[in-house]
Amino acid sequence: MKFVDEAEITVRAGNGGHGALSFRREKYIPRGGPDGGDGGDGGSVYLEATDGLNTLADFRFVRSYSASGGKTGAGKVKSGPGGDDLFVKVPIGTLVYDAQTDELIVDFTEEGQRQIVARGGEGGLGNHTFKSSTNQAPRKITKGKPGDARTLRLELKVLADVGLLGLPNAGKSTLLRAISQATPKVANYPFTTLHPELGVVSLGMGSSFVVADIPGLIEGASQGAGLGIQFLRHLARTKLLLHVVDIAPYGDEDADLFNDVTSIAGELDQYSEEYDTHLNLLDRWLVINKTDTVLDEDREDIVKALLKKLDWTGPVFEISAIGREGTQELVNAIMRHIEEVERASEPEVLQSIPSDPEPKT
Repeated sequence: MKFVDEAEITVRAGNGGHGALSFRREKYIPRGGPDGGDGGDGGSVYLEATDGLNTLADFRFVRSYSASGGKTGAGKVKSGPGGDDLFVKVPIGTLVYDAQTDELIVDFTEEGQRQIVARGGEGGLGNHTFKSSTNQAPRKITKGKPGDARTLRLELKVLADVGLLGLPNAGKSTLLRAISQATPKVANYPFTTLHPELGVVSLGMGSSFVVADIPGLIEGASQGAGLGIQFLRHLARTKLLLHVVDIAPYGDEDADLFNDVTSIAGELDQYSEEYDTHLNLLDRWLVINKTDTVLDEDREDIVKALLKKLDWTGPVFEISAIGREGTQELVNAIMRHIEEVERASEPEVLQSIPSDPEPKT
């Protein structure tokens, strides 16, 4: 299924049912009085997060969602049935905006999270409500109120712990295949990844993390070049970025690895500044890939020269994703880093220290 990360839909809640105008008519009861019941409330529209979806593609085909309206009241003070609520499933990671005001309504981050986006109209009042000592036979009712109607903009940001970024053909998809059960397309040409791919990396019971691979970036991506900025947003929720670098891109001995790294870093800075995000402030590790394509002594010289020119002080890993060399060490380090980040983000629990008991006399 084609990956879609933005959609616009219209939601309409049900209208409330009208109140009934009715008078009691029974044998031997000459003055039955008013007995018109109230109308039922209209159904509301809810959005609900589910982990069974990973795309907004379904909203390309169905763009309008309406809940049913309430029914009109009846005699004998019978209220009309209320309309059924409508629950629309969306992927976890979906942000919902009001399309008119651009206001963020809800950010779905958990399975089963639910948010009302269009409230059903209240039912009208039947004439029995208006009976009083001075008005024994009211012919007044109220109509049901209309339900809410609004246009929503849905935006999907995948939920992942680790994000892969780099130039096209750097080997990100191969790395994802090597460390997870994901099977992204791998080929010897640029832009084989056309939409974000997710993979779960498991290191045993209760120890796992999610990796997101986005299409390769090129210089000018923050202004829309290549596949543009449309997928950078998916890295915003990650705890760590792995900057994958091809040690010998396309077999070109004259390739400028320094420029390859700094151009991507520059795109992160520009994107973060323009869209007011913290993407450029996330922890970023350098992953030198395809080390099997160069001799060991050449690799050492290339990496040493690159790190010196970059003045790089962060973690560096040298791997061959296709041969799975160095990938286990990388995965173990990532797991430790994620655990440290999660521990640091947990609120401190202050334990009260019991005072010394008073001595017995």
